[in-house]
Amino acid sequence: MKTFTKIVTVNKEDLDDLNHVNNVRYIDWVNSIAKAHWIHKTSTKIQDNYFWILIAHTITYKKPAFINDELLLKTYIINAEGVTSTRIVDIYNNTTQTLLAQSKTKWCFMNSQTKKPARIPSEISNLFS
Repeated sequence: MKTFTKIVTVNKEDLDDLNHVNNVRYIDWVNSIAKAHWIHKTSTKIQDNYFWILIAHTITYKKPAFINDELLLKTYIINAEGVTSTRIVDIYNNTTQTLLAQSKTKWCFMNSQTKKPARIPSEISNLFS
């Protein structure tokens, strides 16, 4: 399993009325690391020919994050078969290494020209497994 990581620092705009990170912000981070991982691992040719759409998304919140916390986002693929892939994103407090949240998302692989689902070629699944 190949992982991809990114560090983010919580700022004032990330907070909700309780002064901890808003749930919607976690969703933004999950989407941004998934996109960054895709761009990092694939060529522009692949990116021009394919894209992903979200089918299902769950987040389990364990502990809150607060302003100025440095967070480690870690993502990896746990399953890729047919036209779908399941991605995990773990969000840790980078200082304490405490797991704050875990996201599990199911994505559908799409052909850019037809705008229809496409089987995930082994050349692509091998980049992430």
